[in-house]
Parts: sequence; C-alpha cells; structure tokens
Amino acid sequence: MKSLPLPSLIHYELLLQLLERKTLAMTYEQPVLQEQVERLIVTLRKARAQQKQLEAICEQSYISPEHHWSLNSIDAPRSPLIEPVANAENLRETT
Repeated sequence: MKSLPLPSLIHYELLLQLLERKTLAMTYEQPVLQEQVERLIVTLRKARAQQKQLEAICEQSYISPEHHWSLNSIDAPRSPLIEPVANAENLRETT
C-alpha cells in the first residue's frame, strides 16, 4: 500500500469552529439543543484524535497518510457498496 487516503484535518477544524462559535451560541436558550451540540463537538474532537492516532500507526508501519480535501482528488476505484445518491434516486424512479 503506497499511502492511505484520509480527510484533511482542516475539515475537523472547520466543523469545530462553526459549532463552537456559531451553533453553540444560538442554543443558549434551549438546553436540549445545547447538549446535543456539545455532544457533537466532543464526537468530532474524538474523531480528530482517532485520525491522528491512525496517522501515527501508519507512519510506524511505513504507510504514508495522504490528506485529501475532497473525493474528487482520490484516484482509487470506488467501492461497489457505496453508490452516489443520484444513482440511488434513479433506482427508486425505475422500480
């Protein structure tokens, strides 16, 4: 394996900043929403930490992580189990 495609860490940062600066501020009057946003922030922080651990394991295994900004930059073939939403909608229309 040459490299392992992973999302760029900036994606986590963007989402965290949006949730912490904008979304959370809008939920101060609704504790249920505020709790859910806080849980989402914690989940994203965990996901970012897990990705960093994965990258460290890759480097120890001499596999270089390859950060991508979008799916368009990945040249690897797509899994047949994951189909674009457009194809799924087309299937529903034909059946």
